[in-house]
Amino acid sequence: MLRIKKLRWQRLCSWVGTLGSNHHVVSSLLLNSREAIICHPQICGAFDGRGHGFSSINRGHTAVMNRTRFFLTMAETILVQARDPAKLSFDISNAIDEKRYIDAWRYMEQHLEMEGFPRKSVVNKLLVGYVETLDAKLLEQAFGLVERAFEDGKQTLFEKKTLMYLALVLARCGQPVPASVILRKLIKMEEYPPVTAWSAVLAYMSCSPSGAYLAAELILEIGYLFQDNRIDPRKKSNAPLIAMKPNALAISVALAGCLVSGTTRIAEQLLDMMPRIGVKIDATLLILMAHIYERNGRREELKKLKRHIDEAHNLTDVQFRQYYNCLLNCHLKFGDLDSVSRMVLEMLRKAKEAKTSQAAATLMFEPAKSGTSSSFMKDSSTMELSSSDKDGNEPGSFMSFEDFCKDQNFICLQQEANKILVSQSLMLQKQKELIMTEQGILQPTDKTYVKLAKAFLVAGKTKDLAEFLIKVDKEDSPPSVQDSALVDVINSCISLGWLDQAHDLLDEMRFAGMKTSSSVYSLLLKAYCKEKRMSEVLSLLREVRKAGIQLDASCYEALIQSKVLQKDTSGALNLFKEMKEAKIQRVDHKNYEDPLGSGAKSEAGFMAKLLQEIKEGETADCGVHDWNNVIHFFCKKRLMQDAEKALKKMRSLGHTPNAQTFHSMVTGYAAIGGKYIEVAELWGEMKSLAAATPMKFDQELLDSVLYTFVRGGFFFRANEVVETMEKANMFIDKYKYRTLFLKYHKTLYKGKAPKYQTEAQSKKREAALAFKRWIGLF
Repeated sequence: MLRIKKLRWQRLCSWVGTLGSNHHVVSSLLLNSREAIICHPQICGAFDGRGHGFSSINRGHTAVMNRTRFFLTMAETILVQARDPAKLSFDISNAIDEKRYIDAWRYMEQHLEMEGFPRKSVVNKLLVGYVETLDAKLLEQAFGLVERAFEDGKQTLFEKKTLMYLALVLARCGQPVPASVILRKLIKMEEYPPVTAWSAVLAYMSCSPSGAYLAAELILEIGYLFQDNRIDPRKKSNAPLIAMKPNALAISVALAGCLVSGTTRIAEQLLDMMPRIGVKIDATLLILMAHIYERNGRREELKKLKRHIDEAHNLTDVQFRQYYNCLLNCHLKFGDLDSVSRMVLEMLRKAKEAKTSQAAATLMFEPAKSGTSSSFMKDSSTMELSSSDKDGNEPGSFMSFEDFCKDQNFICLQQEANKILVSQSLMLQKQKELIMTEQGILQPTDKTYVKLAKAFLVAGKTKDLAEFLIKVDKEDSPPSVQDSALVDVINSCISLGWLDQAHDLLDEMRFAGMKTSSSVYSLLLKAYCKEKRMSEVLSLLREVRKAGIQLDASCYEALIQSKVLQKDTSGALNLFKEMKEAKIQRVDHKNYEDPLGSGAKSEAGFMAKLLQEIKEGETADCGVHDWNNVIHFFCKKRLMQDAEKALKKMRSLGHTPNAQTFHSMVTGYAAIGGKYIEVAELWGEMKSLAAATPMKFDQELLDSVLYTFVRGGFFFRANEVVETMEKANMFIDKYKYRTLFLKYHKTLYKGKAPKYQTEAQSKKREAALAFKRWIGLF
């Protein structure tokens, strides 16, 4: 506007200079101007003070006056348009109607520079138009406009449903952080979104790891408002707030997202919050709880769920199987091989009874009929989303704002949340399971036997393993001895070179009266020969002859070769005569060069899986899980002195603390408050352990440490944690830390630095200012 004024004066002055040598200007020129142009020095100089210039101009320069009048009229029109916010608002509205979004944004910027924000209807129309495009750049601009309005204190410009729709689309388009900010701002404005609406936002957010973590944090923040009956539901004024209370669907979606992304400790915090806000547990929630307890090693809590699982009337086969799979896996994690063996044998016994009596409905592990299920999770054969459901998630096929507003109860959004929950449940089912179901009957898979056999062998419990596998063969009744699981385990031990364990298993098998094939003895004999363990060879030969087992030609060839190498020619001749008398034909030398070659084909099933598990599988320290549970119990009860003693005892027994151990300690100190020095000491120990051992930091542990340091004002160490998380590309919720800083350290280091301060004070100030810059407050 000022630029137009300047141009106008320059043109007037230049035109006045062309009016002749007498330097006069017309009176009409002055009268048509709204500015006090007579005060301008160049125009005032055009008059001689006696008024003679006016008459001469009226006589000789009519054309010039007309041109000047036209210019003034045009200049005034331009100035009026530039100053008119109504015209810009009209242009913004038209541009949105015509889908000229770039022009609409340009008009909006002009309006913001001139008069600030336009009226409420225009702002909401612009937001809705941008959001409906599902374009990432336009969504970013819409979110930026909302943030600017909140910074300027203009949050009343936005309709509640407009912001809800913006949060929903942001979450759906893979932008969980802006979506969470919008939800938080709605709650801050006391424009509480109903749970049926924000649960769909959380469902879309939980499809990514960072979004799942944010979704869990949001539920914790919202649930805090309802803990311990803080909100009186009898007051009508509390109705909008009560409608926002988390329900089973919202929590299920967040838990499923945490399970898929692996952030299960914050998920357990949600489980601890549920009874405090009165959430009703359904079948889906029960199974998700089982998964979380299994991942976190909470075996006692998992056992307590068994009663609820057995009493639930609407569980499907898939859900039923998932619970017992979690329980079995948790027993293995703790090294409780007796419990695993009992579960497997009981499943086999019940399956045998069901097959013989056709009474599957009376099994102790009885699932409900699929026709009576009202759960969100269906059988795996029917859980695949239809093509129409999948098309609804394609870009450009989302509901319009008009449809969003028409759905007063947000039924469509609830359906969307259910679909996402089903898809996440399918992802959980794709994990390798230890149990399968056949017509509602639970049965162990090969993976169960593999893990259990490995655990027995690693623990040195060969006799217990043999007893277990013998009982399995009696219950399962394999078609032949060669198909027995015990034989496969013996062959696997021979392949691994664990000959003593293989011999012990073979002895247990013989003592139990089970028939053993000659191939097992042949493999073990050839392995002994290869290792030149002749005393064991002679002992095994006596057992073979006593049992009346006929060895094959390759075994005789290996025995003869070993005798020759020992220069025992008489022994070699005796073996050759024995072979000839038994009418066993000699084989080609190539057939017995590899003593284990005859067993290569048998490594195609259970045996191959067992070998792979033993060679590649990790061996966990079962004692760590036990001590973690003890420390977690003390920390949960805020008995930190007992937790410290337990941690000290854990170290003295040779168990190395892991991320879960430190997480329990840090959250325990944070719950008490004021224990920042202790957390700093733990942080130092964590850094030294990470440098010396394979222990890895995870997002949940570092986030809890960072929260404690920011709360206590330890910004130097907080910056260290931030640096560690950023190096590992971990998600950090800056909005949470900005809010935390403003709550506890709002006035910290606001003024100028003092002239005199120690080096420690200077470093402390620099660290705080660096953290303020990182969260965007400086």
